Amino acid sequence: MSRLDTPTQTTLAEHTTLRLGGPARAFVVAGTTDELLAAVRSIEGPVLLLGGGSNLVVGDDGFPGTVVKIATGGWRIDGDEVEVAAGQNWDEFVAATVEAGFGGLECLSGIPGSVGATPIQNVGAYGCEVADLLTSIECYDRRTGEVRTMTADELGFGYRTSVLKGESWGIVLSVRFALRADGLSAPIRYAELARTLGVEQGARVPAAQAREAVLKLRQGKGMVLDASDHDTWSAGSFFTNPIVAEIPPALEGVEMPRYPADGGVKLSAAWLIERAGFGKGHPGPGGRVSLSTKHTLALTNRGSASTADLLALAREVRDGVHARFGVTLRPEPLLINCAL
Repeated sequence: MSRLDTPTQTTLAEHTTLRLGGPARAFVVAGTTDELLAAVRSIEGPVLLLGGGSNLVVGDDGFPGTVVKIATGGWRIDGDEVEVAAGQNWDEFVAATVEAGFGGLECLSGIPGSVGATPIQNVGAYGCEVADLLTSIECYDRRTGEVRTMTADELGFGYRTSVLKGESWGIVLSVRFALRADGLSAPIRYAELARTLGVEQGARVPAAQAREAVLKLRQGKGMVLDASDHDTWSAGSFFTNPIVAEIPPALEGVEMPRYPADGGVKLSAAWLIERAGFGKGHPGPGGRVSLSTKHTLALTNRGSASTADLLALAREVRDGVHARFGVTLRPEPLLINCAL
């Protein structure tokens, strides 16, 4: 385990996909589960766990505590289940499962970040969620000081959330998934993906074929990391699709994407943003940030931005959507030492 105690030695901008964020007071890299446990048990004061940095917005003042970089990796196949370390790169893991002849995770291809972050917010894309295949996690409970197994039911999964989201007591050490041993994809539920594959919704295709199609779709939206493409300097979709108990008056009788959901009706955040007047490439302060030129849900750093710039753009979009439709958009990434 290595420790960097001087703030000037590392900034969070070096470790987030937005390439934003100020210095950490201290920075620890944990390369094994034992090192991770030793670190979180010994550190006093605020702790920020860092995986791939793809779902974090860190303030320009940085983090006034210790950042623990989870750099564990690897996985173990047990029949048609696989246990994978929390620090493992997610897409490398998905690619390996497909190559090994397993199906199930292919629709989550191309998502940046680490495995340990996926159950926290129930990562999902193209009609698939982590909750569909996750069976359990190994978790360090900071309240009791013990390592315990939590089943999928105990994690309380919902749309982009779990009992771990926004909490600091649970530290994911490893995740266990049940995969499809026949090498076929999960049923293709997402209409855009079904059209791309040329199949009916609900059909199953070879997992490799589905992965290739998903990667193509994500690349077209700037959702596959590319250091040379500022449209990928983002935290992915910045706003979640809002769930409303009732359709607001401004949207009554309007034809728009809407889906049944627990608690009401899920609306399309991208549709609301665009109809509120914020098109692709809409600039924020000084043009240093903008909505992606490929996808209106991504807020991007154009190369010289600050976190304050990004949050100003996020507020403009959020407030504009609320003024136009009476719907409040909420951020998907975690906001660290900053707020909307």
